[in-house]
Amino acid sequence: MKRLDWYIIKKFLGTFFFSIVLILSIAIVFDLTEKMDDFFENQVPLREILLDYYLPFIPYYMNMFSSLFIFISVIFFTSKLAGNSEIIAMQAAGMSYHRLMLPYFLSAFVLFVLSVILGGWVIPKSSERMLHFTDQYLEHFTTENARNIQMEVEPGTILHIESFQRRAGIGYRCSIEKFEDKTLVMRITADRIYYDSLENWHLDTYTQREFTGMHETLERGARKDITLPIIPDELFITAQQAKQMTTPELRHYIARQQQRGSSNVKAFEVEYHKRWASAVGAFIMTLLGVTMSSRRMRRGMGKNLGIGIILTAAYILFSTVSTTFSVNNVMSPFMAAWLPNFVFLAISIPLYRQASK
Repeated sequence: MKRLDWYIIKKFLGTFFFSIVLILSIAIVFDLTEKMDDFFENQVPLREILLDYYLPFIPYYMNMFSSLFIFISVIFFTSKLAGNSEIIAMQAAGMSYHRLMLPYFLSAFVLFVLSVILGGWVIPKSSERMLHFTDQYLEHFTTENARNIQMEVEPGTILHIESFQRRAGIGYRCSIEKFEDKTLVMRITADRIYYDSLENWHLDTYTQREFTGMHETLERGARKDITLPIIPDELFITAQQAKQMTTPELRHYIARQQQRGSSNVKAFEVEYHKRWASAVGAFIMTLLGVTMSSRRMRRGMGKNLGIGIILTAAYILFSTVSTTFSVNNVMSPFMAAWLPNFVFLAISIPLYRQASK
């Protein structure tokens, strides 16, 4: 590491964080103006507004638009270096174009680590507070009742509950079916199902049928204790809650659902892969930004900035569209999350080879 490397790193990270502070400050002002009436109408304490809403607001949107901030920052300060003939001076002093990329990628690595930490641990925990605040004061979206629940609680065991009350931990008109090699071997129906603790459940007014070949065994009773590897909160998990799970929790949830044979985990898999793809995108957007702005332009940096904003908007739009493709079973979650990176990497490599010459 030489003094010139530290100079570029300070320029990169300084411009990045300055642009974040500037844009997020403007975003907070606009958001506060829009929600001011709701805050006064619901008499929301100032402490909750600051700590439970706007404090989680900063890392969430910072990480969401990190690709935009990185690309614009690289183009902005690299265009200034090129415009002041500093890059020409570096190459005249014997620094190759490949060596010039070292401080850029070191800076991108810092932002990669920051994105992994924010997306994997900080944002999920802070999002819980922000969503709770939103549900309590701004827009009610959580529910205490679920209807027509059907899920595979473990391989070969299907649970169906017509309605379930979360607060009471009671479900009505449920059935449990167990299959072996696609053959129904047992079926239990009950008027009510209660959650006890530690995956222990109770059935009221139940009927149990066991099938062995052409023979059927019937059992009826007022109460039956069973064990199901599920808790009531899992009956209310939606795709939106994937963002509230830390990366280890998300990985564990996906593995557990896949072990059960559930196919309703695509949104969770997409979220998991997007966290890593977004973090790796720091390197790709850095590479693309340097190759586009390292050549001196007579008309200044305006053209580079304009192209940069368009490409970054296309990157964010591409990421959103590809996610929709995965949810609709058009492509795998891995490909949906990583496809924008693959496309922009394919664009960057030829540009880099041309710029290095």
